[in-house]
Amino acid sequence: MKPLLLPPNGVPRFYRGGPAITALRGAGLGGDRVPEEWVGSTASAFGEGDLGLSRLPDGALLRDAIRTDPDPWLGPAHVRRFGADPALLVKLLDAGERLPVHVHPDGAFAAAHLGTAFGKTEAWIVVGAAHADTAVHVGFRDAVEPETLAAWVRDQDHDAMLGALHPVPVAAGDAIFVPAGTPHAIGEGLLIVELQEPTDMSVLLEWEGFGIAGEDEATLGLGWETALACVDRGARDPAALRAAPAGGPLASLLPTAADAFFRGDRLDGAAELPQGFAILIALGGAGTLHAAAGTLAVSRGDAVLIPYDAGPVRAEGDLEAVVCRPPHPELEAAR
Repeated sequence: MKPLLLPPNGVPRFYRGGPAITALRGAGLGGDRVPEEWVGSTASAFGEGDLGLSRLPDGALLRDAIRTDPDPWLGPAHVRRFGADPALLVKLLDAGERLPVHVHPDGAFAAAHLGTAFGKTEAWIVVGAAHADTAVHVGFRDAVEPETLAAWVRDQDHDAMLGALHPVPVAAGDAIFVPAGTPHAIGEGLLIVELQEPTDMSVLLEWEGFGIAGEDEATLGLGWETALACVDRGARDPAALRAAPAGGPLASLLPTAADAFFRGDRLDGAAELPQGFAILIALGGAGTLHAAAGTLAVSRGDAVLIPYDAGPVRAEGDLEAVVCRPPHPELEAAR
């Protein structure tokens, strides 16, 4: 097997966005209400059947190909730990408007209430910002009492909810790790590569005025009393959500706490990519990926799937990319 180019896979959502992905990928996703592309996805949108599943160049679903013969795609160690599941979902996300304050369940909550094997810890790698003052909002500044949070949600007090979060200015190249349970909102005008556990579960603390059908949709059908139990109401230090700067042509972008959930590296020029399943998103330049079974020319906007069976892959040229990998199979996460 060798690296292969993935066709576009736009996913409609409730919020505006999409043109920035089109500009990067060079292919339209279907308008300004298709703000996400799910790249190399074997996960589907919550309650939406096959929506979100990626197809291979021959039209087959990647999910089905991996299930048929997982070892060449994922590697034996990964399969022993996670089965025929990459344990990773990669997205391109174009926030054409500020997203609502929301939170994702962790693994324990998801298993108990939603019957899934994964929660939704995630990370954002900023690709571009349309505005110089764009920020994300992540984690409460101060601990919030349960009755206070419940009142904000009941009254849909947008100012109180957003104001209670840390505003974190971001620019292209920045990366933020967002553990499950952490309330957050992505600012308008950001294009990001998002790495996450392979689920689609959001509790929308803000929902009024965001095109959400109602409280049942906002709570994943759980009702507020249950849904609010997944929120981390403690104060959080946003500095701990960033990694220390790293040098070299292949450098980690995320803090080590992320390794049990996913891994994200910046590729800048010639480097050897270690063997393993990976999703590469080319952000600039051009280059060639050399694998034992052949080569692949890659340039800005390409999305590439690298199977385990491709072996170590040598990148040559001036390619700039984000390389996304599944969790380290030997690290245990609180799922």
